[in-house]
Amino acid sequence: MAMLTDLSQALAETVEKAGTSVVRVDGRRRLPASGIVWNAEGVIITSHHVLESDEGIQVGFPNGETVPAELVGRDHTTDLAVLRAQTGGLSAPKWMKTEDLRVGNLVLALGRPGESVLATMGIVSAIDGGWRTPAGGMLDHYLQTDVVMYPGFSGGPLVDVAGRVIGLNTSGLLRGISLTIGATSLQQIAEMLLTHGRVRRGYLGVGAQPVRLSAGAQEEIGREIGLLLVSVEPESPAEKGGLILGDVIIGIEGDPVQSLDDLMGGLGGERVGESTQITVLRGGVVKQVSVVPGERPEWRPKWKRGSRG
Repeated sequence: MAMLTDLSQALAETVEKAGTSVVRVDGRRRLPASGIVWNAEGVIITSHHVLESDEGIQVGFPNGETVPAELVGRDHTTDLAVLRAQTGGLSAPKWMKTEDLRVGNLVLALGRPGESVLATMGIVSAIDGGWRTPAGGMLDHYLQTDVVMYPGFSGGPLVDVAGRVIGLNTSGLLRGISLTIGATSLQQIAEMLLTHGRVRRGYLGVGAQPVRLSAGAQEEIGREIGLLLVSVEPESPAEKGGLILGDVIIGIEGDPVQSLDDLMGGLGGERVGESTQITVLRGGVVKQVSVVPGERPEWRPKWKRGSRG
């Protein structure tokens, strides 16, 4: 009994400590959602799907204070948004690397859809990396847990038993499933949003599909699959750079390309406006084509009533 009492007290202390970095986010008509303090200067991270509009957003803090917040940037492909509240002196949490977590570890999900912090407990069910979301965003790591995510928990943190933040919980990436975006991905995406107001992604302007290479090509380059260009948009970066219909892309800057995910992954924001070497098979001959990717146009889905989380 003493062991259970100690565990109970320890968990309550963890929630109390971690809860100082969990805020309420009022950005939609129905139930508010949650957010995580990113730094002491008023920067908050939350889920994209809980913000109905770019304006009229408010953030509620543990001390009961509610202040307006400005939208710094948002990315629907990873369901993340960054806010800046008109306040300071906030309590930023300690973060935990996903690599230090194991399947079976106890975790707590926290939310603040009202004035008080709410908590629920479970275990880590799976840890996965390198996932492209249905909307096309790339996450280095994401987690699945058996934690029950109550309404309003999206945008709140998943924490370990020591109160360190493992990641941000969201129900906006897969219908009916709550996932946790790991700290490494959060760091990368939040910094891009803070710097650019959006996540920059490279754009070639091509349509492509996987194709099996000829036996000779397989032997020469050591791979079986490439990406066949089935369309090249007029005046696109691809056309201006010299890519043509029928080219088979097999590499970007020396990294192999065998799938659309490989192509998208090789067109990160750092490629925008920079000369990029695309390796192609053209008529059975390996060629290097220099292309300057443009920036992929931002697309934002319309708000839909009934969105979860």
